[in-house]
Amino acid sequence: MIEYALKYPEKLYGALGQHLVLVGVTLVLSLLLAAVLTVCAMYFKTVSNALVHLFSVVYSIPSLAMFAMLIPVTGLGMKTALIVLTLYNQYLLLRNFTAGLNGVDSAIIEAAAGMGMTTMQILLKIRLPLAKRSIFTGIRLAIVSTTGIATIAATINAGGLGTILFDGLRTLNLVKILWGTVLSAGLAIALNAGLERIERRL
Repeated sequence: MIEYALKYPEKLYGALGQHLVLVGVTLVLSLLLAAVLTVCAMYFKTVSNALVHLFSVVYSIPSLAMFAMLIPVTGLGMKTALIVLTLYNQYLLLRNFTAGLNGVDSAIIEAAAGMGMTTMQILLKIRLPLAKRSIFTGIRLAIVSTTGIATIAATINAGGLGTILFDGLRTLNLVKILWGTVLSAGLAIALNAGLERIERRL
């Protein structure tokens, strides 16, 4: 394994870089969409339940099946991977965001409203600070989930660490299989451990 890393460092670094870009862009898109959906869900309870149920169904669909359904529409590559990964993240983000924001003590909300604070001020100055741990938990779960599923996105030419793993499986190259597995799993574990440490400090 060490010999392969010394001989082809650019392949390993390149795949790792692609993987991190895929995870990073997915996270940005996921947070933007989740923020909009969360605001809608907070003020329309029926919408909240419907959205959580809808995305729980989406999350239960195997990633390869989701890729296959979108390929005829969006084709192969990162675009399809970003759409699928963003949709998967909505269940994790929306569930934790709404739970945290709606879990704020109603007495605190009433007191803030009594002081003349607007709905938006209550959201930004009261709900968000008090719900930060639940919100961060959702973000952590989304990052770790995306890191894992992004490996499978290599099957649709989206790049990332999965390219090494699946190339190894295709050519029966044990070294590539091991490097792909170790890097994919190691990255997910490292990110989760780092984010958990931050979460405990919130």
